[in-house]
Amino acid sequence: MNRRAALLHALAGRLDARPARPVLRVAVDGVDGAGKTTFADELAEVLRERDRTVIRASVDGFHAPRAVRYRLGRTSPEGFYRDSYDYPGLRAALLDPLGPGGSRRYRTAIFDHATDAPVETPERVAAEGSILILDGLFLHRSELRDVWDDSVFLHVAFAVSVPRGAARGPGYGSPDLQAESNRRYVEGNRLYFREAQPQRYAGVVVDNNDLEAPFIVEGPLAS
Repeated sequence: MNRRAALLHALAGRLDARPARPVLRVAVDGVDGAGKTTFADELAEVLRERDRTVIRASVDGFHAPRAVRYRLGRTSPEGFYRDSYDYPGLRAALLDPLGPGGSRRYRTAIFDHATDAPVETPERVAAEGSILILDGLFLHRSELRDVWDDSVFLHVAFAVSVPRGAARGPGYGSPDLQAESNRRYVEGNRLYFREAQPQRYAGVVVDNNDLEAPFIVEGPLAS
């Protein structure tokens, strides 16, 4: 088993052992280009191999409308951090229904940022004992910190994450860290680090600079 697979299995074992009340709500956080979506998908697959029912979602299904996102201007780092997502909507549609005393009736998306319009995703009912894996930016903000039963923060240096994100193709910015087009995202994340201190509050911090050999740097599973 390679290092990435071993780490994913260790994390899956950690989550598998935690009680779900009624659903275990887990965040996978990190900057743009940290590898959140792939990491969350792979973790979900390992959990399914353990016969756990997994709900996969992304904070990208809960964007704020364009007028809100860009109220401070299209290049504003503060606007990127403070206004990108609809946190009350995220809690109402997904996180709170899966928590203690919740209805277990949830939706995995409420807004499409590409069309700038609400979406009518089907409402589903979560089985008791399910695990929600939600990936996205800014998941350790104070508005969300109390909902997580566990969380992972993927630590990746901007010198790695920016070109990695740009490699996804047109529309994902320049690979040059110093490019003006990256200032909104880089400085917005730095504001998040200063204000929310995600590495302090994450259940586990994973160094994901090397995709083939991530390792745990903080948390109970660290060596």
